[in-house]
Amino acid sequence: MTLRTVAARWEAPAYAILRVVSGGLLAFHGLQKIFHVRAEFAPAVGSQIWIGGLIELFGGLLIALGLFTRPAAFLTCGMMAVAYFQFHWKLAFADGLWLPAINKGELAVVYCFIFLYVWAKGGGPFSLDARRSGVKTL
Repeated sequence: MTLRTVAARWEAPAYAILRVVSGGLLAFHGLQKIFHVRAEFAPAVGSQIWIGGLIELFGGLLIALGLFTRPAAFLTCGMMAVAYFQFHWKLAFADGLWLPAINKGELAVVYCFIFLYVWAKGGGPFSLDARRSGVKTL
């Protein structure tokens, strides 16, 4: 059995793990903002950060479950792009502030591109979307 064969066999389960873990991690960020779970900062109800927390919480849960995966991933991808440009980069070019490693925006960038990929791929065979559409899992 070649490495390529093993990797192909694990493609769907690995994608499901990526979707569940990244969605779950995003949902926890939402829990912090909405319910102040293990949080040092509590955004004002109705503020932009609080609304972002709602998107993180519910979008992350939907992505983790694989339910309405594409719309949830599209929304969270856009939200993370806004988070990077508005809260991390702030369109500052001096002293390398546009670099994610400098402006502490690496997580926002990674989330943005993970959820872009999830939007493009959908829920996959190990998702509630697949179950609702009658797709058989491996």
